[in-house]
Amino acid sequence: MSSLLYKLLDKYMKVTQFISERIEKLPAGLVFTQSSFELDFAKREAAIKALNRLVEAGKIEKLAKGKFYKPEVTVFGKLKPSSDEILKDLIEEKGCAKGYLTGYSIFNKLGLTTQVSNAIQIGRNDFRPPLSRDFYSITFVKQKNKITAASIPLLQILDSIRFIKKVPDASLSSCCYRLLTILSNLSSQEQSALVQLAMQYNPATRALTGAMFDQLNKEELSISLFRTLNPITSYKFTGLQNVLTTTNKWNIE
Repeated sequence: MSSLLYKLLDKYMKVTQFISERIEKLPAGLVFTQSSFELDFAKREAAIKALNRLVEAGKIEKLAKGKFYKPEVTVFGKLKPSSDEILKDLIEEKGCAKGYLTGYSIFNKLGLTTQVSNAIQIGRNDFRPPLSRDFYSITFVKQKNKITAASIPLLQILDSIRFIKKVPDASLSSCCYRLLTILSNLSSQEQSALVQLAMQYNPATRALTGAMFDQLNKEELSISLFRTLNPITSYKFTGLQNVLTTTNKWNIE
C-alpha cells in the first residue's frame, strides 16, 4: 500500500472516529449535517462518507440529503425527530427567525380545527419551491412583513384570517368566532401591532380583520384598515353576516 493511500486512510479513520465520538454526545432527535462538526474544508468529503457509513451501520438515520439524526430507541422502535427539529433550518438561522410555521399546523394550534396534517406551510420573506422532508410535504407562503420572534404569533393570526376559507373541517362562522376570541385576548399593544402588519396583506384580509375589530368595538383600530380599501370592491365570506354586524360597511358578502 502506498504512503499516500496510508495517509488518506489514516485521515478517514481519524475523521470517522471524531464524528462517531461527537455523535455519541448528541441528544437523540437532534438533526445535524456534516457542517455541524466544524471540520476544515479538506476533511468534509471524509465527513460525508463517514456519516453515510454510520447510516449503513444503523447508528444514525438519514432525514434528507445531507441531513441526519440519532434516533431515540424505545421498545416501540426508533423515534423520529420532532417537527421543530425537522424544519428548523427552514425557519431559523444562527438563532434568528427567518421563517415561521403557518397554515394547517397553526389552524390546529389556534383551535380553528381539530385536524392535523402532514402538509406544512412556512411563511418566509423569500420564495422557495415546495419540497418533501421525511413524511412532510412542505410549501412556502410569501410574507411581506419582517419576520421576528415578536411578530410571528401575530403573523400566524393574520395568515389564519387570510386563509380562513381553507381551514379543514370547520365552517367560516366557527373560525370567525374563534378568531374574535383570539383577537380580544391580545393586549392593546399587540392589537395595534397586528393592524400595522395587516397593512401588508391583501384587501380581503384587511377587510375581514377590520370587521372583526369593529365587532370588538375597536373602531380606533379598524379605521386605518378601512381607509386602505376600495369602496366599490366586495369580499365574499359567505355566512359571516350572522357573526359580524358591520359586514355591509366592509362590503363583505
